[in-house]
Amino acid sequence: MIRGSTELVAIVGSPIAQVKSPQNFNTWFNHNNCNLAMLPIDLHEAALDSFADTLRGWQNLRGCVVTVPYKQALANRVDGLSERAAALGSINVIRRERDGRLLGDNVDGAGFLGAAHKHGFEPAGKRALVIGCGGVGSAIAYALAEAGIASITLCDPSTARMGAVCELLGNGFPGLTVSTQFSGLEDFDLVANASPVGMGTRAELPLSAALLATLQPDTLVADVVTSPEITPLLNRARQVGCRIQTGPEMAFAQLGHLGAFMGVTPLEI
Repeated sequence: MIRGSTELVAIVGSPIAQVKSPQNFNTWFNHNNCNLAMLPIDLHEAALDSFADTLRGWQNLRGCVVTVPYKQALANRVDGLSERAAALGSINVIRRERDGRLLGDNVDGAGFLGAAHKHGFEPAGKRALVIGCGGVGSAIAYALAEAGIASITLCDPSTARMGAVCELLGNGFPGLTVSTQFSGLEDFDLVANASPVGMGTRAELPLSAALLATLQPDTLVADVVTSPEITPLLNRARQVGCRIQTGPEMAFAQLGHLGAFMGVTPLEI
């Protein structure tokens, strides 16, 4: 129950109905007898400046999770960034300090790796294909590089986005092999869809049927899409016999990272 004494966290994006964070956080707060609550905020882009100013003055707000499409835009409106958020140019969580300053971090990659670890995937020395070079895709690629992956292949319809992530990885991780060319999936230990393809009721696949025909059973196939939980890609991978990692698994794995940065949960949940 929300009281006058309840401290708040928020999640902002547009649309917002599909996100899992309010359910995950509020369930955890309830089970752990915390006088905290998360509110979903569907915000129009034109209100971003005033929203950031409101956060600075919102005295019973501890922080705010940031989801699409505002991860880059709000990174430019906070007062300080973590090293990885600065490198990525995007945030997915904001902590409001007691003096009203807003600090941003990006834990998308940490959440992805936490979920992958539960499926037995250890990145060191492995080869990954990351589909989608937007905010979440670049964060996943960056986290994989930090964890010692041997090579990353990028796939995105925008050559500009791919080029930006190639440059990011090349500058930060000189020993990493980065490619944008591939003719099959046989060589990948991980195939991660970090694009919105497969969201909702559209039965779309992020890769061609010819490429998916080369998928091997020992590959971990992951999707960041949260609805449906079993996307067309994951359904195809499961038919092949692959281990699969769902979007809700990643969302839940992020809970501790998001909550710890905002100061409302421990890191390990």
